[in-house]
This record gives sequence, structure tokens and C-alpha cells, in this order.
Amino acid sequence: MVSVNVSLNTINDVKNFVNIVSKYDFEIDLTSGRYVIDAKSIMGIFSLDLSKPIKLDAKCDKDAKFLEEIKPFIVK
Repeated sequence: MVSVNVSLNTINDVKNFVNIVSKYDFEIDLTSGRYVIDAKSIMGIFSLDLSKPIKLDAKCDKDAKFLEEIKPFIVK
């Protein structure tokens, strides 16, 4: 499992992020507070508090291609 924090500050960030994660067939969840949503759901993402980083959990091994594609959204 891969866990990182991501930041989605603009509508275009959300759109680009969903386009990237939708290409992968493993489960990817976003957690903000007590809410957990499917990262492939653009409506779900907009229901979260996007003003702070969101925890991403991908149920895969360390997929280098996946991590490289989402790198622009990863925060520490």
C-alpha cells in the first residue's frame, strides 16, 4: 500500500488528478478528517475540504509510474 499526502488547490488540479488516477485499476482512496472517498470520483473530491492536504491511500505495491504521475500533487 502507498500512502502520501496530496494537495488539490484548483478545479484544474482536481480534474487532472482524477484523469490520472482513473487510469489505474487498483483502489485509491482519499481521506480528509473522518471522510473517505474514492479518488476516482470528481464529485467525491469536491465534497472534501480542499484547503488542506488530503491523505491518499493506494492499494498497490510501490508503483513507480503511478507515483511519478501524481508527483505534482504530492506534499510533505
